[in-house]
This record gives sequence, C-alpha cells and structure tokens, in this order.
Amino acid sequence: HFNQINILSIQIRHYTIIFMVFHKTAKEIIILLGVAVALALMVNLISPRGIALVGQWNTAKGVITADPQPAEEKKLEEIDSVIRAKEIFDKGHVLFIDARSQDSYEQGHIQGAVSLPLNQFDEKIDYFLNRHALDQPLITYCSGRTCEDSHNLARLLSEAGFTDVRIFIDGFPAWKAEGYPIE
Repeated sequence: HFNQINILSIQIRHYTIIFMVFHKTAKEIIILLGVAVALALMVNLISPRGIALVGQWNTAKGVITADPQPAEEKKLEEIDSVIRAKEIFDKGHVLFIDARSQDSYEQGHIQGAVSLPLNQFDEKIDYFLNRHALDQPLITYCSGRTCEDSHNLARLLSEAGFTDVRIFIDGFPAWKAEGYPIE
C-alpha cells in the first residue's frame, strides 16, 4: 500500500512539473505572439505598401480604398457605370487614360486610350503635358473597383493643372466584358 502512495506521489510531482513547464512555455508563446503582432502592426503602419486596417472594402459602393471618407478636396467625379462611360466615349471629346502598367496596356485597352502608368507618372508627365491642353477632358481608368490607381492618377493629373478629370471606376475589365471597342 505504501508503494502505491509513493508511486502516486511521484506521478503527481511529474504532472506538476509538466504543467509548470507547459504553463511557462505557453506564457512565453503568448508573449512572443503579442510582440510579433505589435511589431507587424507598427511596420504595416509606417510602410508605404502597408495593408489598411480600415477603409471601404465593398465594391458595390465603389472602388475599394483604405481611405474610408476621402477629403472633399481630393474628391473627383466617378463614373460608376460602364454604359455612362461608353456614352461619354461616343461623344468623342474625352481622352481616356489607362493607369495600368505598360504591359497591361499593350495586352489590351480602351480604343484610343493613352497609357500613363501611375508608377511612371513622374517620368512621363512632362511629355503628357506637352501633348494635351490643361482643359482637355480626361477620364482615368485601371483594372476595376479593386484598383485604386485610376483615382491616384486622376488626383495627380488634377494637381498638375488639368481642370476636367474624372474616373471610370469599373475600368478595362468591365469595358471589355461589354464588348465595347478595345485595341
């Protein structure tokens, strides 16, 4: 009987040690995870390519954006209907500008559109300014409501002095899906 109590006592000590080691390890894991998450959030916050934690993510309401309520001075007119964009296109007085990469533009674009990739704006804006009047009506577009490049390009063009800049938010995929003219 004494042996059984001794064995039970040893087992209890064994499980107590295991629990203490596990408890300490679990606390260390939780602390490490907390530090890792905090560091990741700080890096995300300061990174120019960080992922926004708040914003407008519903494409039914427009283009997804990390800016939940853009400032009024940044707000440019959005064309949120491919039919409306085609009506404007048919009038022939507006220049469509493709904000996508040069490769995407070369693979297909709205007929008559010019390429001004957002990531090459600084390199190409002088050439663009020399070819187009500041009062030329412009419509920027990119890859649809999941792409914010057309908004950023429109803002930059407006800041460069263009007075009539709008954004076709459904972009090239919607235009192509409707069977409208492409090149």
